[in-house]
Amino acid sequence: MNSKAYPGQEAIIANGWWLANRWLISRRLSQVGVLGLFLIGPWFGWWFVEGNLSSSLILGILPLSDPYVFLQSLATGHWPETAAITGVLMVVSFYLIVGGRAYCAWVCPVNLVTDAAFWLRDRLGLGGASSLSRKTRYWLLGATLLIPVVSGQIIWELVNPVSMLHRGLIFGFGAAWVVLLAVFIFDLFVTRRGWCSHLCPMGAFYSLLGTHSVIRVRADNRIACNDCLDCYKVCPEQQIIRPVLKEADKGTGPVIDSANCTNCGRCIDVCAPNIFHMGLRFNNKVSVNTNRSDRSNHSSGVEVL
Repeated sequence: MNSKAYPGQEAIIANGWWLANRWLISRRLSQVGVLGLFLIGPWFGWWFVEGNLSSSLILGILPLSDPYVFLQSLATGHWPETAAITGVLMVVSFYLIVGGRAYCAWVCPVNLVTDAAFWLRDRLGLGGASSLSRKTRYWLLGATLLIPVVSGQIIWELVNPVSMLHRGLIFGFGAAWVVLLAVFIFDLFVTRRGWCSHLCPMGAFYSLLGTHSVIRVRADNRIACNDCLDCYKVCPEQQIIRPVLKEADKGTGPVIDSANCTNCGRCIDVCAPNIFHMGLRFNNKVSVNTNRSDRSNHSSGVEVL
């Protein structure tokens, strides 16, 4: 294991600053751009997009609807309008291709808050593991779908940080500051990636939506892994990294096919040997050379993830 201060330094030296940050920068442009499209109407009167991330109308023609909110609406006993159903089908089709949790990395504005907390946590050297299970988010997802059945109301949208951030930017933050600050502090001081990777029911829902998505991160060049752990350090879902890098001898292919991969591409950025790339989930076979390499690493006592 190397002793460099921050992950990605070797990648910058080997590949240049742009290639070591291109996916991160692209994500930031996407997140800010999507949020800007929703704000440019209320702020300047240019209504390219009306509504919010729960339900919107693009150029007054194309409806888009959040399938998670759609299910909560159904749970209340309310049948949405045809336009909402059309919008849901379009969104679902998109995330079935690109991966459900791509929403978390490329669209969700709260990711800007949680990434800032992660960055500061790393710079301050705050450690400590949490016993909070990653499965907690799925229990919360179930609760957000059960409560509307009992109450007849979509309670989650009242406290959803994404919705509160959007409302706060338009009408003034108020209580939204409290919720977003709580998310930031939780991620900074309590547990690494606490909100997005352990608690957020939206992330849990979108992970289920993209279980068999076509676009995936691949590690076809995993034989070149030098165990620097940079990919592991930056990944918001660390548990998905080890199998594709170190378990080829168990029949694990090079495709990161975990439903919780956000397709953020950060592992691609920080990997100096260029092990990872964005590709398709097909042809997920184990090569003989990779099997031999992994067996050699294990037998020689090389530290692995």
